[in-house]
Amino acid sequence: MINESLTYLRTSDDWVKTVLIGGLLTFFGFLLVPVVFVAGYLVRVLRATMHGDDTPPRFANWGDLGRDGLYAVAIAFVYGIVPGLLIALTAGIAAVVAGPGPRSGLLVGGVTFVGGLLALVVGLLAAYVVPAAVANYAEQGSFGAGFAVSDLRPVLTSGTYATAWLLGFVVVLGAGVVTGLLSVVPFVGTFVGAFVSFYAVVAAYYIVGHAWGDARGLTVHDEDGETSTEQPAV
Repeated sequence: MINESLTYLRTSDDWVKTVLIGGLLTFFGFLLVPVVFVAGYLVRVLRATMHGDDTPPRFANWGDLGRDGLYAVAIAFVYGIVPGLLIALTAGIAAVVAGPGPRSGLLVGGVTFVGGLLALVVGLLAAYVVPAAVANYAEQGSFGAGFAVSDLRPVLTSGTYATAWLLGFVVVLGAGVVTGLLSVVPFVGTFVGAFVSFYAVVAAYYIVGHAWGDARGLTVHDEDGETSTEQPAV
């Protein structure tokens, strides 16, 4: 699946244009608005691949793209609130207990360690849930679908999704290593790294999209191995 994900974008005739646009949007992500359009593109990737469509989407119909992106960013933001609050709470408690003397230093260190560890665990949990939440939004087109526990729980607890998430994590982590190496070269490394990051995230969401479709029964395979988007008969 990793090999397929890494060649996914290149199956399109205009993949260079797609990567150029996506990379530029990622590079200017600090302006926030470009992030919305990248998120919208990821929603399109999920929406297509969950139904077995491996044709990479294009950056077109920017109004719809922005709308999908806003919903996706909002869903991710909601899930990210708890880890953010834990970090803020840890910093606040550490500031309150800080004072002169080694005992105070040990107390601050303990609070920081425990709070940081808890925030890390909750943050990883949020990172695990967010792609599935966005995928459910992509499937149903409703913001509330991103928080529909009855839909999310069966997928999140399935081996199919867990494996896909890990594979996607490996792809993104690998891109992070490459980006880190490129950043040694001032500006040029950062600029090129944005394109690498975009390519990797799309590949990761390709994997998640297929896993979501399999777990939800959106794609079925016939005896010849062909993919169908029809729901299985009940």
